[in-house]
Amino acid sequence: MTWLKPVTLQDSAVALAPLSHTHRDALVDAVRDGELWKLWYTAIPTPDGMAAEIDRRLGLAEKGTMLPFTVIDKANGDRPVGMTTYMNVDAANKRVEIGSTWYRKSVQRSALNTRAKLMLLAHAFEELGCIAVEFRTHFFNHQSRKAIERLGAKQDGILRNHQVAPNGTLRDTVVYSILPAEWPTVKAHLRHRLNLSGDQPA
Repeated sequence: MTWLKPVTLQDSAVALAPLSHTHRDALVDAVRDGELWKLWYTAIPTPDGMAAEIDRRLGLAEKGTMLPFTVIDKANGDRPVGMTTYMNVDAANKRVEIGSTWYRKSVQRSALNTRAKLMLLAHAFEELGCIAVEFRTHFFNHQSRKAIERLGAKQDGILRNHQVAPNGTLRDTVVYSILPAEWPTVKAHLRHRLNLSGDQPA
């Protein structure tokens, strides 16, 4: 894997650190906040399944199709509060999807997600030279869809009967993307949401 390499992304309040088994216990605590694995329209690891999910993500990282991160809340004791990834990596065409993201309930709808997405998008466009960054979510995951749209991503379409969910239902997947020409406006929008001036670091 030469194009996408493990990296730590951070600002003054949030760090995205390479996923590690050393984060397991803290991530188990995080996923219990809100019992997130009970949401039927998304796939979030159970406490007992956290080690296996870390193994799965690290296995995909070895194959070059994912770059997984642990999301760390620096403003509250450097505690891991969730996971996120670059996934479905297409190195030849320099495309990534930002996904497989979850946060403990107590930090959802906070500035933490905006900060994390700003860092991931900046790295994708400004360091990796991506030609597109995708976001995908379940049709019925309205919270996720609204969050993606608030970032400034545009809806590309809906993949109908895209996947069979663990509960046997058929998933319609909504696909969004941001393109390089759109990134300066999206970046300014996200920095405005964080009340950051043009020369002020995050």
